[in-house]
Amino acid sequence: MNSSPSSTTRRTFLKQTVIAGAAIGFPTVVRAANLNGRVQVASVGVDGMGYNDVHNLSGHAKVKYVGLCDIDTRSFARAGKLVPEVPHFADFRVMLDKLGDTVDAISVATPDHMHALVSIEAMKRGKHVYCQKPLAHTVWECRQMRLWAEKKRVVTQMGNQVHSQMEYRLATRMLREGAIGKVKEVHSWVALTGNERTRLLEPPATSDTPPREIDWNLWVGVAPMRPYVDGIYHPFAWRDWQDFGGGAALGDFGCHILDPVFTALGLRAPLSVTADNSGINRHVWPTMQTIQYVFPGNELIAGKTLKVTWTDGGLKPDRKIAQLPPDTDLPKQGSIFVGEKGNMVLAHVAGPRLYPVENFTGYVYPKEPKLPNHWHRWVDAILEGGKTTDGFDYAGPLSETVQLGNVASRAVRPPKPKRGNNAPAARDANLLKWDAENLRFTNHDAANKLLTKEYRRGFEVPAANGVA
Repeated sequence: MNSSPSSTTRRTFLKQTVIAGAAIGFPTVVRAANLNGRVQVASVGVDGMGYNDVHNLSGHAKVKYVGLCDIDTRSFARAGKLVPEVPHFADFRVMLDKLGDTVDAISVATPDHMHALVSIEAMKRGKHVYCQKPLAHTVWECRQMRLWAEKKRVVTQMGNQVHSQMEYRLATRMLREGAIGKVKEVHSWVALTGNERTRLLEPPATSDTPPREIDWNLWVGVAPMRPYVDGIYHPFAWRDWQDFGGGAALGDFGCHILDPVFTALGLRAPLSVTADNSGINRHVWPTMQTIQYVFPGNELIAGKTLKVTWTDGGLKPDRKIAQLPPDTDLPKQGSIFVGEKGNMVLAHVAGPRLYPVENFTGYVYPKEPKLPNHWHRWVDAILEGGKTTDGFDYAGPLSETVQLGNVASRAVRPPKPKRGNNAPAARDANLLKWDAENLRFTNHDAANKLLTKEYRRGFEVPAANGVA
């Protein structure tokens, strides 16, 4: 392309974005549906969101279920009613080996720490993968998920279902069509805390005998072994713990709330990330935090860079930023897009609203058509030998960004005592400069060690290029 950035119109930029996505952004599919015209699916993790996955996928007319896998056999009682007469497994590796070519695709709804191992072992075998969000537990794992999907040329999709919902797609369209002009900054937040469910600071000193229905060794999987304690990890509170999840706030909701930010503004990797929080240890996530990302600019962004600020644990941006009417408050969770012509408030999940109201008198909100649900869009892409808009090529960078925030939060340094007017601010002291191409911070060796983790023997996650 010979034109300079300043001469590129918004329409041209959007057209180029679509062309680039079609050319290199999505995997080219070799292995489509089974010859019988159906997609044969197995699910790993079938409780909670896993049950939701089975419910939605089994509702597609062209899906045939061939297997269910869960480390807790009690989970099969409910999921098994949706897809009766299919075999049940505890170990996903045994299931993949035994079912072999009778399975075309899998869904993954384990705790976060097992996403990468399960998904990659499936992709290695040529299986299409639907994986819950965030895509993986560490930045390195998110990168490997994307690379394996490219290498094996399979159809993938992350399970942030709001990506396909009308409200978020409408907001994305309005931002791309310039409803508020170029975007100057973004503020995103969620009311939850990072340690929402257990409120513990350290693992309990006690231990319990696992119920006979639970294979505790398989549940711990890639993580360091620890004793089973009733109700503290399985089945619900695992997100609180750094060894298993990314926090009930950023780890659970980051890939939801930041999704329209990424989609609308064409974001990929930040240039830097900074964190402040209420305090953190090695075990659990902070109760409240502020993460600030700086992204390179493009034709949708006003300026050379874009600041995206994330807050949680009850922290919210100042409502004055959005220029809300006096009788209107910010939603419990969502985003503010600050633009040249005004602002968009996008609640999670609700339709976008434009402020100040007087700036948009006479503005007609476009109509966005309803699409098949998120799960069915993945199945349709497999059947058609096509692609999804939320494949690992897109979900990988989004999830990397979420996990970079968790790395920054773990790497927070306490501010140094002030010594005169030249003392650095705490935020500046915690600035991490990110080199996405080389998967490293250029100014913080200790933070680089948090990009990945050590794996328990027998549960190692394979690198796409063969180098860990």
